[in-house]
Amino acid sequence: MFVVMAVGATEEELNAVRAVVLDEGLTPHENRGGERVVVAVLGEGGPRIDRLADRLSAMPGVESVNPSNRPFKLASRQFHPDDTVIRVGDVAIGDGSFTIMAGPCAVESREQLLETALAVKAAGATVLRGGAFKPRTSPYAFQGLGLAGLRFLAEARELTGLPVVTEVMEPGQVEHVAEYADILQIGARNMQNYSLLMAVGRTGRPVLLKRGLSGTIEEWLMAAEYVLSSGNPNVILCERGIRTFETYTRNTLDLAAVPLLHQLTHLPVVIDPSHATGRRWLVRPLALGAAAVGADGILVEVHPRPEEALSDGDQSVTLAQFAEIAAAVRPLHALVKAQGRDEILSPTQLRVDGGRH
Repeated sequence: MFVVMAVGATEEELNAVRAVVLDEGLTPHENRGGERVVVAVLGEGGPRIDRLADRLSAMPGVESVNPSNRPFKLASRQFHPDDTVIRVGDVAIGDGSFTIMAGPCAVESREQLLETALAVKAAGATVLRGGAFKPRTSPYAFQGLGLAGLRFLAEARELTGLPVVTEVMEPGQVEHVAEYADILQIGARNMQNYSLLMAVGRTGRPVLLKRGLSGTIEEWLMAAEYVLSSGNPNVILCERGIRTFETYTRNTLDLAAVPLLHQLTHLPVVIDPSHATGRRWLVRPLALGAAAVGADGILVEVHPRPEEALSDGDQSVTLAQFAEIAAAVRPLHALVKAQGRDEILSPTQLRVDGGRH
């Protein structure tokens, strides 16, 4: 349920709404955007929710009380109608520009990382990616350099000026990784690791939340809700392909998720064409597809010598290939942006309920 305060509502009237919600054992969460304040009522209301809605509707300063049949509240456009813009240093994500995050799947050495960082910076990347801790399917595969990898990433940031995104795998790592990283990545396998989501939420650091291998849109947004409800509004959603019956690609990229999410949520959405395909030669067309459907950016794996990569070499593009991708996606993004954004539909018009009709 969302309580929309009238234009000019006083702080005293807002405090009265808060008090009523708290008195019911629920939690008020406010979004102060534009001329109005919207209060999301969080918690399990049960059958009393209709009675509470009637009570709130009659209060001074309340313009309307709008029900919500979706479990995600803070991630919803009903609560936050304007796009969230996440700022990391000089980089803005979700402001209408096209963010390019690029770098190696895994930090393998200082030399490999710095060579890649300088090259992707020169080609137009705005964020440096690199894994210090690597969750691998096989326990015998390269697991990353850990602390040394974080230190190399911090050095690369100093050298290039690019903010750094790297993965954190467990709650005990969060505080330490946050000392080095500008954006904390939650990998696909951890999308529903709720203790980890709450831990990164408490840091206040921007979070790049990847979609789970078999995660639905609603499950993904509920994972984002864990971060948001922990006090962190800075969540970037990353579509990286989902597991289907298809075997010719590593995963199946869900391009439809981008315009759908732009209707459902205010959070920025980026695409990872590397994990979506698992094949180097498919990265460029899907990066272009990301720009064409209105994504806010891409996350690309780049390696100076992919044939020597210790992790995901088959899907890592070369330095030259990355430069071609970066040069191609920006004009396409500009062309799509010039056409204007799709109209934001009302919940009634949208008629999306997790696939149920």
